[in-house]
Amino acid sequence: MKTQIEIAREGIISPQMATVAAEEHVSPDYVRQMVAEGKIVIPWNHNRKPKAVGIGKGLRTKVNASIGTSSDIIDYEAEVRKARAAQESGADTLMELSVGGDLDRVRREVIAAVDLPVGNVPLYQAFCEAARKYGDPNKLDPEMLFDLIERQCEDGMAFMAVHCGINLYTVERLKRQGYRYGGLVSKGGVSMVAWMMANKRENPLYEQFDRVTGILKKYDTVLSLGNGLRAGAIHDSSDRAQIQELLINCELAEMGREMGCQMLVEGPGHVPLDEVEGNIQLQKRMSGGAPYYMLGPISTDVAPGFDHITAAIGAAQSSRYGADLICYITPAEHLALPNEEDVRQGVKAAKVAAYIGDMNKYPERGRERDKEMSKARRDLDWQKQFELALFPEDAKAIRASRTPEDEATCTMCGDFCASRGAGKLFAADLRGDKI
Repeated sequence: MKTQIEIAREGIISPQMATVAAEEHVSPDYVRQMVAEGKIVIPWNHNRKPKAVGIGKGLRTKVNASIGTSSDIIDYEAEVRKARAAQESGADTLMELSVGGDLDRVRREVIAAVDLPVGNVPLYQAFCEAARKYGDPNKLDPEMLFDLIERQCEDGMAFMAVHCGINLYTVERLKRQGYRYGGLVSKGGVSMVAWMMANKRENPLYEQFDRVTGILKKYDTVLSLGNGLRAGAIHDSSDRAQIQELLINCELAEMGREMGCQMLVEGPGHVPLDEVEGNIQLQKRMSGGAPYYMLGPISTDVAPGFDHITAAIGAAQSSRYGADLICYITPAEHLALPNEEDVRQGVKAAKVAAYIGDMNKYPERGRERDKEMSKARRDLDWQKQFELALFPEDAKAIRASRTPEDEATCTMCGDFCASRGAGKLFAADLRGDKI
C-alpha cells in the first residue's frame, strides 16, 4: 500500500487528508499539496488506522504527550490511565516510551486504550532486550534492531523517533568541543553513542537509512528523526554537536521524502528564548520545510517542579516561529516518573502554549475567540466564558469552589467588581462589533 506522500504526489486526496482539511478549516487540495511537498505529515499505520492528525505548515500547532514505564516503576494499568488522561486533556499524539517490564505488552495495551496516533523510540526496547539477553546492551545485533522496528510497526505505531542522525563524525564534534555542561540527556542517544564507541562501528540506523525508511514506508509510519544529541542545558544549546546532528537529520529528511516516506525532524531540548527563532529558521531552511517536532523547549534550567511552565514559555515561542508539534513537559521533569496528574498538567500547559503561539503565527484567524472571551468577561456572562475557555471544566471547578455572594460577580472583587461598575458607566457608548 502507498504512503500518504506517494498518494498526494499522484494528485489524490486521501480520506486522511480530507479529514485533516475539515478539522483545520483549509482546503483539501492545500493539505494534499503540502503532504506531497513533505511540509505536512499525517501519522498513520495501515494496520491500526488511528485518528487522522495533520502536522505541519498552515495547520494548528499540535501537542504530544509522552508516557511509559521506568526500571523503577512498572505499572501497566497506570500507563493505560495516563494514556487516557493525555487524550482526555487534549493531546493530539502520544508517545509510548517504556523501558521497564514487558515492553511489548505495555505498548499494545496503550495503543488499544486510545485512538490517537501513537509513536515510540525503538532504540529503548532494542537496548533493553540486548541487556536482558546478553547482559550487555552494547552487544545489540543490528539485525535484532531492524527486526524490532518491523515488529513495532506491525503493532500499529503511527510515528517512530529513530536516531538516524548520530554518526561517528557527530560524536567527534562532541569530543572536540570539550563535551557539555549538561551532558547527554537522550536515553536513546546515549545508548547508541555507547554502542558505537564500544563496537567502533558506525550507527546502523545512519549507515542503513534506506532500510529504515523501507520498513516504515510499508506501514505508512512517519519517520521522526530523533534528536539524540539535543541540549540538556541552555548553555549547550546550538553547540556544534547539536547543529551537526540537525544538519544530518535535515539531509535525511530530504532523502526520506524522495523515497516516499513521511518525515519529521526533532529538536532541540533546552533552548534560551533568544535562540528559538534562529533554531527553527535553520531547521526549516535546511530541511526544505519539513515539519519540526520541538521537545519543549525548556527555557531555563533552574525551575524543577515547574518545568511544565518553563517548557510552555519555550513552546509558545516555538509555535509562534513555526514549530509544528510540541512535546509536552510535566512538572515531574528532572525529578520523577510522571503520574496521571502530571500528565494532565503537562498537556494543558502545552495546549495553552500552542494556542498562544498560533494566535501570533496566524493572527488573521487566531484571535476572534479571545475577543469574544473579552466581551463575555466585560458583560459578566459566565456561561459564555466557560464555553470559550480552553479547559471549561477546570474553570467551572475553580469558580464553584469559591462561590460569590452575588452570582454576577466572582470572589476576586465581590461588591467592588470593576467590570460591573464600568459597564454601568459606558453601556450607552457601546457600538459596532463591540456590542
